[in-house]
Amino acid sequence: MFLVLWEFEVKPGSEGRFVQVYSPGGDWDSLFHNDPNHRGTRLFQDTARTGVYLTADYWLSQKSYEEFLALRRSEYKALDAATEDLTLSERHIGSLEVDDASATVLAKRLKPGSGSTKQPGHRRQDRA
Repeated sequence: MFLVLWEFEVKPGSEGRFVQVYSPGGDWDSLFHNDPNHRGTRLFQDTARTGVYLTADYWLSQKSYEEFLALRRSEYKALDAATEDLTLSERHIGSLEVDDASATVLAKRLKPGSGSTKQPGHRRQDRA
């Protein structure tokens, strides 16, 4: 399994919309679900830092994730542009190969709704 982690600092007053867009079943998860190799999305809220969230996107493999990005590039860019005003910053934490057991352990240790540092104007590297 392949895991992609991002950290976001959400603009004050935009938390509700951010959670809507980035939660399972939200706009990003819906886009990812167009691909049968997407294994799910989780959203975590940092309990120590107000307005900070972590997203975890699970994919069958790194190759399937990269193929998705190539195939859905225009839709991805459009959604990125439409949601950019929700955050003050974002940071790619990592892209990790994990076994299924590790992914399960990670999901259990992180509480849903928990999880930024994007420089103003910074774009996610996978968002070309």
